[in-house]
Amino acid sequence: MTHIRRLIPIFALGATLAAAPLPADPPGHITGLGGIFFKSRDPKALMAWYRDVLGIQLEAWGGAAMRYDAPGHPPVATLNAFRDTTHYMDPSTREFMLDFAVDDLTAFLDRLKAKGVAILKREDSPDGNFAWIVDPDGTKIELWQPK
Repeated sequence: MTHIRRLIPIFALGATLAAAPLPADPPGHITGLGGIFFKSRDPKALMAWYRDVLGIQLEAWGGAAMRYDAPGHPPVATLNAFRDTTHYMDPSTREFMLDFAVDDLTAFLDRLKAKGVAILKREDSPDGNFAWIVDPDGTKIELWQPK
């Protein structure tokens, strides 16, 4: 019993530390991804394709405002650089790839096939289910259904 009494102050300290608020980051830091912007030969036609084929709702100004708090949206947006020799983005020659999260990859791919979109590849992995397509400008798009 005495060994339990000796541990009480340690438990109390642990409870105090657990209840203490974490220090806030000082002002002047990145808080999240604010947008993705890229060049296109025909921006209006490309954004119409994203609307008509992928179902992305466009705003009056011509682009899309995709909410972080949308149902089923992953809790993070990933930013990562690949070596300039990667073939991961093939057949695209663009220096970037878009990745869109979807709620039901099979249903989404069925919609795309019905609209004549070629599916480059589909792969199911422990990180989720993936498929790849290419937009009219040649940008590779990764479709991801998180696990």
